[in-house]
Amino acid sequence: MRKAKPKKRVILPDPVFGDSKVTKFVNHMMYDGKKSISFDIFYKSLDILKDKMKDEEKEALDIWKEALDKITPQVEVKSRRIGGATFQVPTEIRPDRKESISMKNMINFARKRSGKSMAEKLAAEIMDAYHEQGGAYKRKEDLHRMAEANRAFAHFRF
Repeated sequence: MRKAKPKKRVILPDPVFGDSKVTKFVNHMMYDGKKSISFDIFYKSLDILKDKMKDEEKEALDIWKEALDKITPQVEVKSRRIGGATFQVPTEIRPDRKESISMKNMINFARKRSGKSMAEKLAAEIMDAYHEQGGAYKRKEDLHRMAEANRAFAHFRF
């Protein structure tokens, strides 16, 4: 590579839980630099989650983290052109990219839901992911199925 790798930026922990993972999630959810609105949406969705899942003995933040873990893909397929043919080559995903993909999937599928506010839609998507259903979980399963189907091309890895 010609240029030096850019330095990783330090992401500050969020004000309520003191967790940098929450800040990353909020940064992905943010539109036009409106971070405070994004934080409000996230905290409201956790409150809704706490109300709806009273039977669970876990905290809302732990439920959110477990839901993120359940929709985190382990492998993905990348297109690789070899001799005029394009193959879908399954590759493992770097840990930071895994986290990013799972957060983006959760946010995108929450936005696509029908519902009143973004906080309610996000809470519903978190609950579905926690119960291993919903759009984000289905997306992870589809990725894994595609990688499994193209396992024969794994030797083309780059």
